[in-house]
Amino acid sequence: MAALARAAAQDSFPARIVVVISPFGETPAAENARDMGLLVEVIPPEPLETYGERLLGALRAAGAKWICLAGYTRLLPPQILAAYPNRVLNVHPALLPKYGGKGMYGMRVHEAVLGSGDTESGCTVHFVNEQYDEGTIILQRKAPRLADDTPETLAKRVLEQEHVAFPEALSMVILGGRMKDEG
Repeated sequence: MAALARAAAQDSFPARIVVVISPFGETPAAENARDMGLLVEVIPPEPLETYGERLLGALRAAGAKWICLAGYTRLLPPQILAAYPNRVLNVHPALLPKYGGKGMYGMRVHEAVLGSGDTESGCTVHFVNEQYDEGTIILQRKAPRLADDTPETLAKRVLEQEHVAFPEALSMVILGGRMKDEG
């Protein structure tokens, strides 16, 4: 979130952050957003029956045109995807399609990469659909796996790539850039 906010603060960036939505008021992202002078809306996921409409209401009230998920670990309610077709992006801390899907977030991803013997990791920015981590890939950035890596050291290098990749991908899709699958 902070990397996107820093990018959006640049005059040359094609987007502005109009709202940061958090499930709780005291998350690091919400606190960072407030420190950066951004509007923060707290929308708890419960009750689940009204969650999608509450999210949609906050997004519409703020005038959001794109949605960027940073640390969001649930499936988005269907009404959000319907209201923002091909306008919801997520960053995942692995080179999808490896190490994605339900339950694959945070240190679990880095532990899986280290346990696999893969020589590299990285991040993937993709469009969000109804399934975890299965939307069309926009771009990927790689990070080497080092012999002495721990999940924490690998996570740090992957996060550095996420901070570059997410703003780059958002800018690319807004400006009509090409996606990975398009060659």
